[in-house]
Amino acid sequence: MLRFSERPRLRAPILVCAFRGWNDAGEASTAALTFLRESFGASQVADVDPEEFFDFTAVRPNVTLDEGSVRVIDWPENSLHAAHVPESDSDLLLLQGVEPSLRWRAFCGAVVDAARELDARMVVTLGALLADVPHSRAISITGLASDRGLIERLGFQRSNYEGPTGIVGVLHDACSKAGLPSASLWASVPHYVAAAPNPKAALALVRSFEGLARMTVDAGSLEEASEDYDRQVSAAVASDPEVRAFVERLEEASDASEEEAPPTAIPSGDAIAHDFQRFLRQRRPDESS
Repeated sequence: MLRFSERPRLRAPILVCAFRGWNDAGEASTAALTFLRESFGASQVADVDPEEFFDFTAVRPNVTLDEGSVRVIDWPENSLHAAHVPESDSDLLLLQGVEPSLRWRAFCGAVVDAARELDARMVVTLGALLADVPHSRAISITGLASDRGLIERLGFQRSNYEGPTGIVGVLHDACSKAGLPSASLWASVPHYVAAAPNPKAALALVRSFEGLARMTVDAGSLEEASEDYDRQVSAAVASDPEVRAFVERLEEASDASEEEAPPTAIPSGDAIAHDFQRFLRQRRPDESS
């Protein structure tokens, strides 16, 4: 299932996974994994054949021009990277790609087999979900685990969610059945902000991963991007009285640790999201200049 270009020799590696799609609000989880991959200079060691796991009418390949003349097809990709982390007791395996369309059990079985073959001591997934949270407060991270030892050591919760799930949920089930410890970090992303990737949520995931994996990540550039994100979104909020009132209500609910008050004449989250998409489209020419 996984096509290896080389078999890395790693020390008690942690396998970290993130997938674009249902589990990746604001592209925060894949942005966090990309940052980890680049920070540790990870190199690709394997990939997954997309032919077995994708409906190409739903997740279409892209055609690009190489050097302006040669047409190249870029297929949906799930790639495995490896990184040595000298300052830590563990190295890293980083699986990043797109949530598959087909054969989820086979896909997750292949991931578990690769984790065992490379002696991974733990699987960690990164995810992000849309939530009624204000951008002006710290990003909330929820840690979930099925392994009793991880729950006790990290203070995580045992998931009691019932309902539709994504590839992350299926992967954790496969890890549990295989006796492979696994944990999941989820960032709550403001649902009214259309900006993607969301660097503030990505930073929160990276910082939470540091504590879980007991390794240090130099995230200075991500911190700067997060601060810039806060400034831009705050400026947009301040310019629109209705949006400002909506966000203030979220802030009050967040500060009081209570559920949002009954709705009034404040616009819906969908309307706010539409306004932010328009705002970001208007800003793009200035940002690229």
